[in-house]
Amino acid sequence: MPADGYGISTGKPTTRPSGQFPFEPPEHFPHASREAVAVEFDRFVDQADDLVESEQLFYLLAGFVSNFGYRWIAYSPLTPDQESLGAVSRDHVSFLNFPQEWQERYAEMGYDRIDPVVKISRKREGAFRWSEVYNDASTSEKERKVLDEAATFGLRSAVSVPLHGPDANFAILSFAQPQDCECQNKTVAYLQCSALHFHLKITELGRPKARWTGNSLSSREKECILWAARGKSSWETGMILGISANTVNFHIKNVMRKLDAASRTLAAVKAISLGLIAL
Repeated sequence: MPADGYGISTGKPTTRPSGQFPFEPPEHFPHASREAVAVEFDRFVDQADDLVESEQLFYLLAGFVSNFGYRWIAYSPLTPDQESLGAVSRDHVSFLNFPQEWQERYAEMGYDRIDPVVKISRKREGAFRWSEVYNDASTSEKERKVLDEAATFGLRSAVSVPLHGPDANFAILSFAQPQDCECQNKTVAYLQCSALHFHLKITELGRPKARWTGNSLSSREKECILWAARGKSSWETGMILGISANTVNFHIKNVMRKLDAASRTLAAVKAISLGLIAL
């Protein structure tokens, strides 16, 4: 079976899509003693309880799960009537640091509409390996294609944790790594516990205030929002830049999140007023 993989590209805000963390990951302990792992988990919980910034909490979680070899994280809340990851409510906080190339490919191909991990997450209570999704009899060949292609971008082994809440709302927190390996049951348990604590803490912190600076916009995001400000459609912008309309929409949605704008028009106005682009 091909190595498993998966990616999401939505939410507010997107945290460090390049996948780089502001710390050196500690040495991971796949064969460490039970006591050592327990100590690290206790430290994660204690430090998380003292944090007041959602980004700090994300980095703390990233540091803990890197002990198990997981370098990529994706966290996205969904609403009961939301059928894909492509239209997350602005009232929800989403984080991901999956490779930028995969995020763009995922958006361009519209994989959010056929992502099998979302389908399985709605039915499952506990954490699961993506290899289980790939081998599930209900997973179609189109859905397996998403997993196959994600593996080519380096997401080769992973675990997802469905986080079900009141009023049928739920979130998915996924951990991925580039190595081909089967996650041990003990590791899955720690990932699930840390995911639950992260989710509860994020909910407690509520919606963060916008803290983005001009440097937070990538050159491609600036190009896309500039042409939007000049009145070009996503299709027209794509023709100008040599990319697809889906990719243009992906970058504009990122700008909207970063500038806390409800529409592309408002995002363009904010970008101009902040001096990020010039007509």
